[in-house]
Amino acid sequence: MHSAACRPWAGFSLLFLSTHLLAAPALSVEERLARLEARTTVAEARAAAAEADAARLRKEVEQLHRQVALGGLPVDTQPSLSARVAQVEARQQSLESRTSTLASSVDSIEDLKDGFSFGAYARSGMMTDGTGAGRGGPNVTPAGSIGGSVGRLGNEVDTYVEAKFSKETQAENGTRAKYMFAIADGVETPNDWTSGDSSLNVRQVYAELSHLASFQDIPMLRDASIWAGKRFDRDNYDIHWLDRGIVFLAGTGGGIYDVRPTDDWRLNASLMSRSYGDFGTETNKDIRTYVATLNQYFDDDRWQLMLSAISSGQNNAKLNSEKRKESDEDSRVNKAGFSPAEKGWHGMFAYHRPDFFGGEGFFKTALLYGKGLGGEVNTIGGDGELLDEAETLRLAIYGHTRLNADWRIAPALITEKSKNRYVLNDDYSYLTFNVRLANELSSNFEMLYEFTWQTMDLDARGYDGRQTANGDFWKITFAPTFKAQTGEFFTRPELRLFATYMNWSKDLDNFSTTDDFGQMGFKSGGVWQLGVQMETWF
Repeated sequence: MHSAACRPWAGFSLLFLSTHLLAAPALSVEERLARLEARTTVAEARAAAAEADAARLRKEVEQLHRQVALGGLPVDTQPSLSARVAQVEARQQSLESRTSTLASSVDSIEDLKDGFSFGAYARSGMMTDGTGAGRGGPNVTPAGSIGGSVGRLGNEVDTYVEAKFSKETQAENGTRAKYMFAIADGVETPNDWTSGDSSLNVRQVYAELSHLASFQDIPMLRDASIWAGKRFDRDNYDIHWLDRGIVFLAGTGGGIYDVRPTDDWRLNASLMSRSYGDFGTETNKDIRTYVATLNQYFDDDRWQLMLSAISSGQNNAKLNSEKRKESDEDSRVNKAGFSPAEKGWHGMFAYHRPDFFGGEGFFKTALLYGKGLGGEVNTIGGDGELLDEAETLRLAIYGHTRLNADWRIAPALITEKSKNRYVLNDDYSYLTFNVRLANELSSNFEMLYEFTWQTMDLDARGYDGRQTANGDFWKITFAPTFKAQTGEFFTRPELRLFATYMNWSKDLDNFSTTDDFGQMGFKSGGVWQLGVQMETWF
């Protein structure tokens, strides 16, 4: 989410280099930064001493010049004084040059340090229903099977960590280069050693060039940046309160950002590849899909039009002889026995306000539509089970603002309708309303409250063991929260205690034999769960 750059070392033999590399273990990032900081401190001290010495000598020169000018000294001493003045001036110039060199050295070290950055997201905690481990997660309900998330506060049972490392440099011609490497892991076990359950993954690894010198004479490309590798699209966004993306474009490929045909028109373009897994086809066991995207912004980025075309010519590929069915069906089928789509398209029209209708905060709304492989409207091109006939329409509205000096509010609404997803004539509909409130009680403590109501009407037609589900789910959470400073929804870290009450219609209990709903001890009628959680990012 690796290759190491090899640097030739002039004057060293291959044998010596190999011995040296084997004998000396590679330094960690922390050790390298510590050494840089130590060298910076020494260089700064030397520069300060040289500057002080140069200032003292400048003062001495001025005094000697003054004495000579006033003629207060015997004539025969003036030649010797003049020679001394020349010596002092030469020493002063040497010290000033040395000071400048040392300052440049300090700046270079600081630039090297500034070019490296580290960012992270993490959450971890425990939850119990009083007798054992709690159940939950943002996609806990039957609607979660197609992305119908519910409020995440007091409803997460995992430990998830994401770490991002990047290095930026600038060439002499002004072009900037960036390298990004990101890893992530998530587990649900609370143990201190979880390697057996780990899902450690490289989430991003890419390189990017910006401020390209070759583009500076082309107005529409002057601000553009180009990239290649594995990455999340830079302009993805989500509703954090639900842990649900509005749109999520990711994969391996390349693209260009911030092309400006006009002052009020900005566009990004990319081509990404994803995989649908190993289906045992003759031509390629790893079925690939390709997503071409044009993302456009207008009127200072307030309006957004995003269009994606999706192609996967192998998704309906012929199976080899060992995989063919007795019915002589020789193409791949999904879990319900239907032939999946080989293409699709996806569109989103969105409005972004940098404020909440004139008040503090922001407001966003987005309308998304997908057809065929675009029927998964969140993770574009991410579901290879969809049929050609699949259609999905989703509306999302959310934002946050301040009610008064002590209260903040973040409402969100998502509704989605889809049909013919995995089985002809299947039908999935849901609506989720979520609101989070924060009451600031001191500079380090606030009370968080979250309420979610979700209604759904699902007819999966037996796909993957799923049945019908028609009913409602609701959740309320109380969370005393400590943070470094209150006053903003997105300030982290947060340390929370929480109590969550959930309940739902009885008709939802038997949607699936493999999900939480309907499991022993987790049925409709009301469930209280208690826990503690940390969440942070930077």
